[in-house]
Amino acid sequence: MEQELVLCAASAYEKKFYLNQAFSGLPQSIKDELKIMCVLFTEDVGGIVELIYNADGELEFKTSADEGDYLYDEIGSVLKVKELQREKADLLESLQMFYHVFMEDELCY
Repeated sequence: MEQELVLCAASAYEKKFYLNQAFSGLPQSIKDELKIMCVLFTEDVGGIVELIYNADGELEFKTSADEGDYLYDEIGSVLKVKELQREKADLLESLQMFYHVFMEDELCY
């Protein structure tokens, strides 16, 4: 089974944002940017978005929707992920580096 670690998530259903407490040491400006990015994502396409570190420590977007959610824009979610990967490349790269430098050795799966 592949091991994942959630960095943050947002839900259009519950109108909530979650930041994993293991990353509470991130600068406030980064936390704010993650919150804005994830909440706007769910406002645009619906569903749930998660930023996760996979077993190799690579940062990935993971999207999902409740079964029967006909308002969820599946095509829009794929396009939005690609847009964010392009526009937020520096942020995402920095978060990946942060994980490898500060978190990788401290976290036990």
